[in-house]
Amino acid sequence: MKNMFLKPYTRRRFLKHTSKFCLKVGLSCVFFSGFKTEAFSKTATAFEPAYLKLHKTGELKKRAEKLWAMMETCQLCPRACGVNRLEGEIGFCRTPGATLAVSASHPHFGEERPLVGKGGSGTIFLTHCNLRCVFCQNWEVAQLGRGVERNLDELAKMMLALQQVGCHNINFVTPTHYSAHILRALDMAAGAGLQLPIVYNTSGWERLEILDILDGIVDIYLPDFKYWESAMSAKYSSGADSYPEMTRQAILAMHGQVGVAHPTKKGIMQKGLMIRHLVMPNNTGGSEKIMSWIARKLPKDTFVNIMAQYNPLYKAYDYREISRRITGKEYKKVVKRAKKLGLTNLDVQGYWWL
Repeated sequence: MKNMFLKPYTRRRFLKHTSKFCLKVGLSCVFFSGFKTEAFSKTATAFEPAYLKLHKTGELKKRAEKLWAMMETCQLCPRACGVNRLEGEIGFCRTPGATLAVSASHPHFGEERPLVGKGGSGTIFLTHCNLRCVFCQNWEVAQLGRGVERNLDELAKMMLALQQVGCHNINFVTPTHYSAHILRALDMAAGAGLQLPIVYNTSGWERLEILDILDGIVDIYLPDFKYWESAMSAKYSSGADSYPEMTRQAILAMHGQVGVAHPTKKGIMQKGLMIRHLVMPNNTGGSEKIMSWIARKLPKDTFVNIMAQYNPLYKAYDYREISRRITGKEYKKVVKRAKKLGLTNLDVQGYWWL
C-alpha cells in the first residue's frame, strides 16, 4: 500500500483502479455520491448545449434511430465491417453486438484543465475499440473489453448522476462504435433534465457521414491525431492505413461544426475543437508534420494538447522503435516547432522529468 502512493498517479492508473472498484462493488455510475460543487448551477443558465434543440424537435431521436439502423450492417466506423450487430454479431471492434458495456463512470480530474475545472469531467469509459493500437494505454478496457453490460436507461442515468455531482460536461471515451447507444440515451437524459455539454473523446478516425449525423449534438470534439503517415497507422493500429487522411478530413469537419475552443472566464470549456497529439519515440507519429498541418489548415488559436505521457504498454515491446518512453529532447522539439509555426493555444506538459 505504501509503495502505491509513492508512484505518480497517472490517468491510466486512476482509470485502472476506479474501473476495478466499480466492477467489484457493482456500481453502474458515479461512486462519489457525497461529492457536491456549485459548478453546474453556475454554468447551466449561461450555456445551452446543442443537443437540447434537437431533442425538443424530435430530431435527436430520429438521428439516434438512423445510427441504430446502421448496426444491421455496421457502418459506424471506418472499418465498415458490415456485421449485423443487431443480431449479436461481433465485428472488428469486438463489441458484443448491440450490447452496451461500460467500464467506469465518474468525475475525472486527469483530462485537460478546461474540461476538469473544479467539478471534474463527467467521464464515461466505454469498452472496446475499432483502432486497437499495439501501444494502447488502456488495453484492459479497449482491447479486452473489461466492463459491465448496461442498458440505455442506465446510461442516461449515469449522465444525470454526473451532472448532479457537479461535473462540467459528459465525456464519452471511445464513443465511435457506441454512437447509436449514446444518442438514444442522450435523448432520454435530455428529457430528464440533462444540460451539460457533450464531449466526443475519439481516436479521430471517424466517417464523415457519422459526423454529419452528430452535427448539432456534440459540443466539444476531442480527437486524437496520432499519425501523419499511413504506413505507421497500418503497422501500429491494426492495418488502419486510412487513418491519417480520414482523421484530417474528420478534424476539419469537427472544426466546421463547433469552431475554435475557448474557455469561459472561469476557465471552463463548453464548445469547440480540442486536438490531442501523443508524441511517440523516434518520431513515429510524424509530430512536426502534424503541427504544420494544423497551423496551415486551422486557425492559429486552435487548442492543441501536445502529450508527453507515452509509455510502451500492451504489445509495444514487440516493436523495438516504440519500446521506450520519449526523451525530453523529442518532446521539446515538437513544442518548439508548434510555437514557431504560430500556434498559440497549446497545452504543453511539464517535460523536465522525461
